[in-house]
Amino acid sequence: MANELKYGEQIHLQNGYNGWQGGYLDTNGHSGASGAKYQVSTADSPARGKGTGTWEILSASGKAAGQPVVSGDLVYLRNLYGGDGGYLDTNGHASDSQKAAGAKYDVSTSQGRDRAAGTGRWRIFARTSSPADGTVRPGDVVHLWNTYGDNGGFLETNHTSSASGAKYDLCTNAYYNRSSDVADWKIHRAQA
Repeated sequence: MANELKYGEQIHLQNGYNGWQGGYLDTNGHSGASGAKYQVSTADSPARGKGTGTWEILSASGKAAGQPVVSGDLVYLRNLYGGDGGYLDTNGHASDSQKAAGAKYDVSTSQGRDRAAGTGRWRIFARTSSPADGTVRPGDVVHLWNTYGDNGGFLETNHTSSASGAKYDLCTNAYYNRSSDVADWKIHRAQA
């Protein structure tokens, strides 16, 4: 085992849309959704603002910090904007135009890990890794599947975002890759 991603590490997530031009997962502006903290979109840089594109990966099943992340694990993603940008969360329904392409839920951050049952929990699935021992590593491409209602959908980019400095809006979708790698996320280890 080499270079595994470990719980407690800080990462950036780069979206695969249009040949990896989908931007980096980012908090941007306050969310008006009930119980939400910040809106989530992508940005051209993982450092649009201090900590906005940095996420701490935490176990949602009790694995200790320092343990390797395994494909299929249940995780929380905590944003580090302002020291605590909240937890990646499904909250409310996707827009009508997004729903026309299979979308399910809007995505924002919330103060708590589980604003409602499963909304802040994501199952991480790696496409592959080297060596192929089941663990996840920086550079791997993953899908993030939300567990709300036992089927919250796959995290994806969908339509442009109207937030200042943002690139694409985020939602979840019933399909793991409805178009041009929109649900592919490449893991990059954040610089300390």
